[in-house]
Amino acid sequence: PGDTIFRLYDTYGFPADLTGDIARERGLSLDMAGFEREMAAQRDRARAASQFDVAYGGRLMGVEGKTAFSGHAQLADTATVIALYREDGNAVPMLEAAQGQEQGGKVVLDRTPFYAESGGQVGDIGVISTAQTHFEVRDTQKQGEGVHIHNGALTKGVLRIGDAVEAAVNPKARQAIALNHSATHLLHAALRRVLGTHVAQKGSLVDPQRLRFDFSHFEPMTPVQIKEVETLVNAQIRVNHAAQTRVMAYDQAVSAGAMALFGEKYGDEVRVLSIGEFSTELCGGTHVQRAGDIGVFKITAEAGVASGVRRIEAVTGQRALDWITTDETRLLVNADLVKSSRDAVDDKVRQLLERTRKLEKELEQLKGKIASSQGSDLAMQAVDVGGIKVLAALLDGVDPKALRDTVDQLKNKLGSAAIILAAVADGKISLVAGVTKDCMAQVKAGDLVNAVALQVGGKGGGRPDMAQAGGDNPAALAAALASVPEWVRGRLS
Repeated sequence: PGDTIFRLYDTYGFPADLTGDIARERGLSLDMAGFEREMAAQRDRARAASQFDVAYGGRLMGVEGKTAFSGHAQLADTATVIALYREDGNAVPMLEAAQGQEQGGKVVLDRTPFYAESGGQVGDIGVISTAQTHFEVRDTQKQGEGVHIHNGALTKGVLRIGDAVEAAVNPKARQAIALNHSATHLLHAALRRVLGTHVAQKGSLVDPQRLRFDFSHFEPMTPVQIKEVETLVNAQIRVNHAAQTRVMAYDQAVSAGAMALFGEKYGDEVRVLSIGEFSTELCGGTHVQRAGDIGVFKITAEAGVASGVRRIEAVTGQRALDWITTDETRLLVNADLVKSSRDAVDDKVRQLLERTRKLEKELEQLKGKIASSQGSDLAMQAVDVGGIKVLAALLDGVDPKALRDTVDQLKNKLGSAAIILAAVADGKISLVAGVTKDCMAQVKAGDLVNAVALQVGGKGGGRPDMAQAGGDNPAALAAALASVPEWVRGRLS
């Protein structure tokens, strides 16, 4: 169903094309029209959320004015409250944390250091406060062209329109976002160098934990390409060029080689971010002072998200070091499990895989011998029904392949014959039926195997001379097998 494909993609980040591959392997079709409807609805919701219009009294209520943004130069600023709203969007003259209970709400200031979500970068978090008031900012959004909405909760005191406040961005979260955002610019430039200039940004997400970058490309990246991109970005980090920003006319910036990003709207004047000569893009987001501030860059995933669109996820700074440390710990644990050193674990695992394949082959051969041995004994149990040797039996410790081999051997031994063999493993029944060519006009293997399978909670099918089935009721198997001679007699009569 389309809504399931969408939920896997939207909630869990599972690519739709990968869902399609897995579904088709299992004989399932995909409701892609339903998926596209869900995607269209999501895009509509996203546009509505970005505009931040609030339904109030049957009409759309908007905040007038503009918030001056000072967050490129500083993380704290003094400001005046110009509008307040409850969580439901209703305008109020004040917010109050009564009796120690926080009150959710939205605060609009005349100026702010808080970056409002845009260009893939999430909104800042932090605190708006006075000596007696504490408002915890949990997200910052933008309404219209320039009003910053600080979403959060008043946890202390009373906040009124006209109050002079201190607005302070959480520096740790802002720095983590800056590392990831600047790394996104280096990643974009590296992808164009490694994969080609057809690469263009198709979307991004930059938050304190990670960066996610969607780009146009026609095939999955190879491990070598991923490593090359990662190496290029880390090389630029070590070169440690300054991240320089300039404000200029849009046409002048594009003419100078600055790249405009997917989905962004630009005014007459734009900010141009350059990191050495490696990357130059239009960007209003917040960034590091020098490339070296990023510390280290590590790609953690590469996958397809749509036709012709790939996605890279990566981490930077301390989170990249944590990821590498976790990976190293996992390697050491696995090395210990296979009784190997860290440096020799590859060879050890390869040896174990080769040994496992060899043992599996030997086990398969042994099962075949066991089945063959049982088959020789089983031939003695066949009964004559109208000139046809009929055999229905249960074999222990045999897999479906061995059942098929044994049926073939018994057909050769018994001459004119109708045979069905069964095996049980983990409560599941495997059935294989075989009929010699001279008997197929009267008895077909598919009919025979289904006659038994239907009695044990299953069904199956196959060729007239060989068919397979399954079941999940082992308790009924003995009676089902015992009914076979009479079933064959009925077919012959």
